[in-house]
Amino acid sequence: MDDRRALEAITQFLDSIGIAPRARDLGDATFLPGLDIEGGVLLVDRARLTWPGDLLHEAGHIAVTPAKLRPRLSGAIEIDPAVQHADEPVATAWAYAAVMAIGLPAPVLFHVGGYHGKSAGLAFTYASGCYPGIAGLVAAGMALGPAEAAARGVKPYPAMLRWLRE
Repeated sequence: MDDRRALEAITQFLDSIGIAPRARDLGDATFLPGLDIEGGVLLVDRARLTWPGDLLHEAGHIAVTPAKLRPRLSGAIEIDPAVQHADEPVATAWAYAAVMAIGLPAPVLFHVGGYHGKSAGLAFTYASGCYPGIAGLVAAGMALGPAEAAARGVKPYPAMLRWLRE
């Protein structure tokens, strides 16, 4: 799948769950090429966006942040240790669930330019069924592990119970 089609699929998905990215000319002073967050809103500059999967990861940060705190999110997100289950592994687990729900290949998320050179390792880890960050999604009531999902008769992670944290 080419980047343009992946970006369209990601944007449609994010629109459908309530994290509609806003198009804006962002210039070069952003924490990721073509992406920024302002007041809890995901901003995208399509002309400067390098990796469409980065949009999912940053949306993951917004999604796993408690609703009342989302408006405080801006720029490169500083993880507040007082807010449980909203850290990098949880945002990555959310983004992986999203890429699976959209039906995109995992390398859209775990691209060669991301995750500080650890993309291949993360792709292998997730493909092996080991999901760093799932405990945070479960604790936040957003997903279920295999045993609890089976007991409730629902699909386990990477299926999600809900996409936005309350």
